Amino acid sequence: MKRRTLPAVTALAATAALLLTACGSGDDKAGDNDKIAGADRATKTPTASASASGAPAEDKPDGVDVSLPKGMDLSMVFDWDKPKNKNEAAAMADAANFLRAIYRGIDERTTKDAAVTTYATGDGLHYAQVQINSWIKGGWTATGTERHYDVSTRSTTNGQAVEVAFCVDSSKFYGKEIKTGKVLKTKPSLADFDFFKIVMSKFPTADNLWQASKVYVQTKAAKCQ
Repeated sequence: MKRRTLPAVTALAATAALLLTACGSGDDKAGDNDKIAGADRATKTPTASASASGAPAEDKPDGVDVSLPKGMDLSMVFDWDKPKNKNEAAAMADAANFLRAIYRGIDERTTKDAAVTTYATGDGLHYAQVQINSWIKGGWTATGTERHYDVSTRSTTNGQAVEVAFCVDSSKFYGKEIKTGKVLKTKPSLADFDFFKIVMSKFPTADNLWQASKVYVQTKAAKCQ
C-alpha cells in the first residue's frame, strides 16, 4: 500500500492499494514567492476535548494524547532538526502531531478523535477525514515504519503561519487487513517516496498550538529517494 492521489481512490480501494491520499496532489507554487499558499485560512476551536488517557506527559503536548496505539505496531520516525525560530519549531512539532493524529483516528475508526480535531482545521481537517474514512472503508490498519526527513520551514511575515516541507519514505510501511491480519506488502519503487508541504496556522488563543490548515503532496517524488 502506497500513497495515491484522490481521483484514484475508487479504483484502488478494490485492490487495497490506498494510503494517505492527497487533497491537493502535485507541486504547489508556494516556492515561487513569499506568500504561503493557504496561509490565510482561519483556524477554529478544536471540536473535541481530550479524552482521559494514561499516556505520559510527553505524549500529551497540548493535553491531547498523540501517542501511537500499541496495537497498531507502527513506528513514525521524524529525522528532523529543530529550528531556532520558536514558532517554526512549534509548528514543526505539531505537524508531526497532525500526522500521528491521523493514525490514531484510523486505529479508533473515527474522524472525531481529540488529536485530529486539535491539530487540524479547514482543508487540513478535510484531508485527515478523507484519509481516516478511506482506511475505515477499506478495512485496513497500518504497520511498519514510516520515515520523515529533509525537513524545511518558512514563516509568513506576520508569523501566523508556517510551511513545513519534508520527504516521506514508506518503503517499510504497510497496510494490514483488520479481518485477516494480512500485511499488504508491495515491491520497493518510486511510489514509496512522497514530498509533503503542510501549512500550519497558529491557533489564536494558545501560545504553542498550531493546526494543519492545508496539505500538499507530490507523489513518486524522485527528489526524496
